[in-house]
Amino acid sequence: MSNQKQYTRAEVEAQNTQNATLFVIHNKVYNVTPFLDEHPGGHEVLVGVGGTDASEDFDDIGHSIDARDIMKKYLVGEIVESERVEKAKKIVKWDDVKNDGGSGFLSIWRIPLIAAVVASLVYLYFT
Repeated sequence: MSNQKQYTRAEVEAQNTQNATLFVIHNKVYNVTPFLDEHPGGHEVLVGVGGTDASEDFDDIGHSIDARDIMKKYLVGEIVESERVEKAKKIVKWDDVKNDGGSGFLSIWRIPLIAAVVASLVYLYFT
């Protein structure tokens, strides 16, 4: 068990007010109120996810390592063990990949390759 303050999800939602912006990312609770004006995406982005679990939004944006390091100073606690959510790992199997006939290298470059071969043959024929 960690020594960090323990929050329920209801507490995070309740403590997210006009004066404080708290949210959850991967079972960690962050108070980003001091960072609102510095956030590159604007304060509206952070305020918009206040009081919620913003893990998926955070991951979808693809934050840099620097952004992840900056986060550490806004960490105020973690979600109580009984309310933690484990991130489901996406496992992609070869069977899951749909072969629609239009995603491979050759399908993308088929026409330019054929044109290049024809142009080369025509060039060789006339020279």
